[in-house]
Amino acid sequence: MRKRITLLIDALINAVLGGLLLMFPFVSNFLGVPQTNTSFYPNILGGVLAGVAVALVIEALKKEKSRFTGLGLIGAVSINLCGGIVLTFWLLFGNLVLPLQGSVFLWTLAGILLVINVFELIFQIGSTKSSGGRD
Repeated sequence: MRKRITLLIDALINAVLGGLLLMFPFVSNFLGVPQTNTSFYPNILGGVLAGVAVALVIEALKKEKSRFTGLGLIGAVSINLCGGIVLTFWLLFGNLVLPLQGSVFLWTLAGILLVINVFELIFQIGSTKSSGGRD
């Protein structure tokens, strides 16, 4: 049950981020994030994150003997960790000129990615131990 809830929380985070990126550049001023000369790449990333969210929901809601699988915890950790590391490097070393709300939003996002990764790893390690490594 904890695994299911964690996957659904992660799916919600990805869906919100995907939705925001799909609405780029309309929300960029509100969020205080850097502008680009095209919304192509942010929109494509939004579509990818929306797909990740769907895969997480499929995995969270699948039945025991379902033929369909989604994105498991370790896959979610991999995606969140890579995204969080890239975002943190940009925040630390990218010489971004951001308004306060942009800094708060992006550092909060980096923190959320770290926290969800910690929970996902804890649940994965716990489920692996309880299932004898078969999960």
